[in-house]
Amino acid sequence: MRFSFIHAADLHIDSPLAGLGLKDKAVAERFAQAGRRAVEALIAETVESKAAFLIVAGDVFDGDWRDVTTGLFFVRAIGALHRAGIPTIMVKGNHDSESGMSRALTYPDSVQTFSSRKAETIELPEHRVALHGRSFATRLVPDDFVESYPARRDGWLNIGVLHTSLDGTRGHDGYAPCTVDGLRRFGYDYWALGHVHTAEILSRDPWVVYPGNLQGRSIREPGAKGAMRVTVEDGRIVAVEPLVFDGARWALETVDVSGCERESDVVARIGAALEALHGRSDGRPLAVRVLLTGTTPLHGALVARRDLLQDEARAIGFRIAEDCWVEQVKLATSAPPRPSAALSPAESLDVDDLLTSAAADPAFAGVLAELMKSVADKLPRDLQKELAEDPERLQQLADDARAFLSGAMSS
Repeated sequence: MRFSFIHAADLHIDSPLAGLGLKDKAVAERFAQAGRRAVEALIAETVESKAAFLIVAGDVFDGDWRDVTTGLFFVRAIGALHRAGIPTIMVKGNHDSESGMSRALTYPDSVQTFSSRKAETIELPEHRVALHGRSFATRLVPDDFVESYPARRDGWLNIGVLHTSLDGTRGHDGYAPCTVDGLRRFGYDYWALGHVHTAEILSRDPWVVYPGNLQGRSIREPGAKGAMRVTVEDGRIVAVEPLVFDGARWALETVDVSGCERESDVVARIGAALEALHGRSDGRPLAVRVLLTGTTPLHGALVARRDLLQDEARAIGFRIAEDCWVEQVKLATSAPPRPSAALSPAESLDVDDLLTSAAADPAFAGVLAELMKSVADKLPRDLQKELAEDPERLQQLADDARAFLSGAMSS
């Protein structure tokens, strides 16, 4: 007997796309429906491929609904699976734990959600599949959460459904901590994990899989997003393949501007990179962060005129497509080595050397740190996190200031 099922997680329905609203409300509104489009694509593929069942490994919702339309959207979406006779098996994760949701709607009978009181087994006798799982009652779960999962069912395909950060090394808070070796001891055939937003196959014996989230929500979640299709033949998993469902896409695009001597050359390279990226997006709306790299005599001018360059990059994006948005232009360029010849009298004030010395001064670093803290306290939470996670940010700001002054004086 051959069949397939789809493993998804972290739908985060109606979670806002972080950062866009701060920069351009019109763009944010165009991207706002991306998460719902991704859910609709997931349901459509599940029905059209005649999947045996759908697993959602936690965080269907981003938290308590702002209004009932969020819940009604999901009920309407899974109603299509119910009418097609396709079961949906779910656990609740840290974002949609029972204590975190003040409202609920009744799901069709074909939807089964694992209890939060104890781990349990859901059987699908038609396919001889036993699914084992447990929902989160609260955002914090007991230490023995994973250890409470049931023993495998001999002669059945055994699937563990678990919302977890594993050992916590993937940039996520610790939820239901465990290890791949610890999961292996259960003897299950497949572990359908959720919580980590990057797709990854951690093991093939047994299969331990994160499908990633269904829709990227910020520049920290770039690239294609979706779920996994799992193919079973004669009671054994024979293939696990990614499926792409995202309704809009975040992208980090590196553009090498080495050797560019005119700003028009830099603009042309940005345009070529955006054209190629848009061609690979299958018509999806794009939010792109452009990172300029390489050694160029324009380094100082690029720093001094970054805002103007960013505006030009956004204009290029909109010429390519109405939904091709340049979220930010960042600089990681450098200036060519300076000649060792003595400076002329007109060049006796060496701004670059002066600022280099200032940047190395502990007193200067202290003042800069105080200024950064004052500014950071007023920033949105996601930008505060970005600063906190970058220990070299102070030096980078000093380097940018030096390049800015050099570029401004030479322009």
